[in-house]
Amino acid sequence: MTDSHQPEHQQKYSDWQQLRKWLLLSFQPGLGPVRFNSLLQEFGSVDAVFSASYTELKQGLPEKLADKIAGNPETPDINAWLENARNWLEASTAHHIISFNSPLYPARLRELNDAPPLLYVIGNPQLLNEPQLAMVGSRRPTPAARRLAQELASELSKAGLVITSGMALGVDTAAHQGTLGGYCSTIAVLGTGVNVVYPQSNTALYAAIAQQGALVSEFPLGTAPTPNNFPKRNRIISGLSLGVLVVEASVKSGSLISARLAAEQGREVFAVPGSVLNPMSKGCHKLIREGAVLVETAEDVLLELQPLLQPLLAEEEKFEPSSELSGAQRVVLESMGFDPVSTDSLSELTGLSWEELSVVLTEMELDGIIASVPGGYVRTRK
Repeated sequence: MTDSHQPEHQQKYSDWQQLRKWLLLSFQPGLGPVRFNSLLQEFGSVDAVFSASYTELKQGLPEKLADKIAGNPETPDINAWLENARNWLEASTAHHIISFNSPLYPARLRELNDAPPLLYVIGNPQLLNEPQLAMVGSRRPTPAARRLAQELASELSKAGLVITSGMALGVDTAAHQGTLGGYCSTIAVLGTGVNVVYPQSNTALYAAIAQQGALVSEFPLGTAPTPNNFPKRNRIISGLSLGVLVVEASVKSGSLISARLAAEQGREVFAVPGSVLNPMSKGCHKLIREGAVLVETAEDVLLELQPLLQPLLAEEEKFEPSSELSGAQRVVLESMGFDPVSTDSLSELTGLSWEELSVVLTEMELDGIIASVPGGYVRTRK
């Protein structure tokens, strides 16, 4: 990290000690999202959890885990993970760890009882709260399905939806590619640590999403790909989204897990029909028989989501920067475009000191007016 970025990071991570407690608790073996969220509901905060006695903790936890949290939950391995997390945060303005109580945490995901306590993000965290549609499907799609996935993603992105998927080969990759460089962007929910590229053949796509969208994971940094991780991340893909669109899938496809989770979460389920002779269409046909919305064009999706999209779009239309911004915020916004601008340039353009600028940028980022990206900051509102 260069000296020129130190004031920005000092402000951005001044609450490191609080985030450290979230990380410390999340690293405890045997404490999954459901138990973690139950502890928060029972005790009210992470601070209160660490202040609780063994007797209080064992009411909702296995005795060994309660004893560990009430005693000394830190180990050399955990301390190494914590140091690694802090170094990673400070390495780039595009690196984020978002806790469940953060204003940046996606509201739709917060509704789940197994919502991840922490999200590791590379890219623009503001996208997590934008209207999203998940697109999933076969890792070995037919050429027609691959082309359709890319076209649908592009059209839906132009209509104002962020496209969310899992960066797997096949339909996932096509969906992400269809949005890059378009009106809206894309979110990739990973089954690895957010700093691990998988599959390796998607290295260029990973880099493009980091620049133009957001990479997201609930798994600690450095987590390698394992078979169990990918079904777990599917609940996040569907949980972030208004609905899930399955483009092509067999009956045993993991995409049907995402569709089932979406239905259980109260999200819409969409499916593209295919040839009755194609075994990769049978999963979509099954979903349609069970009540999924049949999709032939992007308009089919938008028509179904219209009642959900209208309130969200109406909220965005109410945003009036000229009347809501402070004087310093207005000066910063008028000095920015929709291309990344560095903090060095903003300091020169606005005449604000490093200390003043750091405070203003943090306030504006939390309010969703700007977003930190590689290279500095960009406007997220017109």
